[in-house]
Amino acid sequence: MIHRLAGVLVGVLLLLAACGDPSPAPPSGPTDDEPDIVYPLTVETSQGTITVDDRPERIVSLSPTATEMLFAVGAGDQVVAVDDQSNYPQDAPRTDLSGYEPNIEAIASYEPDVVVYSTEPGDLGSSLEGLGIPALLQPAASTLRDVYDQIEQLGLVTDHLSESRELIDRMKDDIRAITADVDTITALTFYHELDDTYYSVTSSTFIGKLYSMLGLENIADQAKGAGGGYPQLSAEYIIDADPDLIFLADTKCCGQSPATVAKRPGWDRIDAVEQGGVIPLDDDVASRWGPRIVDYLRVIARSVARVAEDEAA
Repeated sequence: MIHRLAGVLVGVLLLLAACGDPSPAPPSGPTDDEPDIVYPLTVETSQGTITVDDRPERIVSLSPTATEMLFAVGAGDQVVAVDDQSNYPQDAPRTDLSGYEPNIEAIASYEPDVVVYSTEPGDLGSSLEGLGIPALLQPAASTLRDVYDQIEQLGLVTDHLSESRELIDRMKDDIRAITADVDTITALTFYHELDDTYYSVTSSTFIGKLYSMLGLENIADQAKGAGGGYPQLSAEYIIDADPDLIFLADTKCCGQSPATVAKRPGWDRIDAVEQGGVIPLDDDVASRWGPRIVDYLRVIARSVARVAEDEAA
């Protein structure tokens, strides 16, 4: 079980990797309000250019985030297979394909005309290209701009550009509304828990930047190993930091909850535990950078508002 959790953690860290990773290149193609997408279509990616000969009708997604984006822009009926971690939306054609240890023959058996992936384990892209299959790498986002670029890029490739731009506009509007409603005068501190061995995120990571948008102060920023973006804290460090909020992104992987946190030795003295500020999150939403980051921000904002109100009372 420990080895399995370690593997899951490595996967999460790869998916959430931030500032050191190359940002995906902006999508190339027409920029008119209602452009006509013409195939063959050449697209700039972080790994160079790929060419999609025709409107793709058999897409394989090896990225849970890309899967969510594809369905959100209206290309779901063009997706024939997704990896074993792509569990949203529920009607995504989930398989036992792996994005971390890809089997080229198994992927090719679906006869894809495009494969989308987020992690390059070695030679996945070149192997697919060698088979004549365009491979679109969309690595972990480090900014919201990266998120929007990836959504638009998928819209362009799949012939759903207008839908992708509408989705981006809705996300921007929602995020503006959420951040505008948060009172950042009261500086609350927080701890984000990736797993029950106290790995966390700093403000340099994509997830950490979302918290910063809501005026929160990250206790992990000053921890040993913070320069890597994902330091492993100690229980003593967290207790001494006494965060106002604790966000649990390990409810599924590690079975953590406000009740289990309260039972940890010494944690009952932490303000977040005493004041009901331990917030369980959906591990999947907390580790992806797709359209559901709006839901993620909304959960954080509501928690901030509630705790701020309690402190003001």
